[in-house]
Amino acid sequence: MTIPNLLIVAQAGRLAYEAVIFAASLRHSDPGFAGRVICAVPETGTLWPVETRLPDPVREVLGRLDVEIRPFEARIWGQRYPQGNKIEALALLPEGEPFLFFDTDTLITGPLSRIDFNAARPTASMRREPTWPVVPPYGPSADRIWQSLYDRFGLDFTSSLDPAEPAYSWERHLYFNAGWFLGPCPHRFGALFRDYARSIETDPPAELASQALYPWLDQIALPLVIHGFGGGRPGPDLSGLDGEASCHYRALPLLYARESDQVIGVIESCLAPNPIKRVVKNHDPVRRIVFQGRGARIRAAFDQQALPRREAVIRNRIRNLGLWMR
Repeated sequence: MTIPNLLIVAQAGRLAYEAVIFAASLRHSDPGFAGRVICAVPETGTLWPVETRLPDPVREVLGRLDVEIRPFEARIWGQRYPQGNKIEALALLPEGEPFLFFDTDTLITGPLSRIDFNAARPTASMRREPTWPVVPPYGPSADRIWQSLYDRFGLDFTSSLDPAEPAYSWERHLYFNAGWFLGPCPHRFGALFRDYARSIETDPPAELASQALYPWLDQIALPLVIHGFGGGRPGPDLSGLDGEASCHYRALPLLYARESDQVIGVIESCLAPNPIKRVVKNHDPVRRIVFQGRGARIRAAFDQQALPRREAVIRNRIRNLGLWMR
């Protein structure tokens, strides 16, 4: 099936320009995409005391790219945990209709409309690193930490494990990057996501005593939500996501350091039209990295066939070159 509703979240600042890049890449790479594209924007208020409204030029170009801009009120997290926006914004989408969420720092590199989504089985991105939990030297083990969460919410822990992975591997556990996720109903999914995240945040199990909850809270709760809805790891039918159809680049310097020539070609092509270029060049990292050659200098410093395995190593090398921007 085709996903009818695609959601991103943006606000004034970097995310506004990432939203333009995302939308421009979608229309460039999948001109036949017929679903709604909704950009949720948190309203300035008690939990977001800073200006959040998208700049007028950004709003105008998003409108040209057929993106609906919808405000929402942050009632739980706001500025203290911006990742909570993706949880609260799900309530904007039509109840009972399948949805696909993307972080704005994602480039659409191929036709989403050709992917046969099974929204009845929720899943999320597997382009992740072992960021959580960090197992202390004297325990508890990763198994005990994760099981405490499954037990908290009455979920079967054993069935979440990947039997193909050895007992000592972090990849044995159901763990996602929250850069994209999908499900059948945004209201039900969002309500469970909210409840699980709040329970973990306000009353974490004793096994989490040594664990940092921020910025990982959404990625701690997400596998529990997906498992609770009968979902799991994405199958081969979704290989286009984090593959030929999408790229979660995270930051422009990382995109130029590690992504394929095809991905580089997409971002440079989709930002070339003057109505889009005039807007995104107001964002200093886009202007310097994409249009003024810093990206080419970053790319020349790496062998894309022999990249460091850890993202932190790539970031540090770019910083040492004086070329990091975000």
